Amino acid sequence: MPILVTIIAICMSLALPACSTPQFPSVHKVSIQQGNIVTQEMVNQLEPGMTKVQVKFVLGTPLIKDSFNQNHWVYLFNVTDARLQKKEKRLEVYFSEQDRLSGLRGDYHPIDAKLTTAR
Repeated sequence: MPILVTIIAICMSLALPACSTPQFPSVHKVSIQQGNIVTQEMVNQLEPGMTKVQVKFVLGTPLIKDSFNQNHWVYLFNVTDARLQKKEKRLEVYFSEQDRLSGLRGDYHPIDAKLTTAR
């Protein structure tokens, strides 16, 4: 009988910590990435007077091309993590009437201060 009580006590002491989990394990949630990945190094390669083709080569295809203003491109990058916290990076690219790069606005700042615009 004392052996049975000892075995039950050992089993209970091993099983009891399993009841003390702080929260129930949940399903793994992945981060959701949408849009264009634009880095500061890519923005540093931009120079005033570049053509649209050259800008597209450096930054990639823009996420938004304004149908009413062909000289305005928008690059967006959104990340939503597992806790549903959203982070957004934005870069707006402006071209002159001659389709040359004339300015930038957004979360990235070029080395060449001539590109910064306040449109």
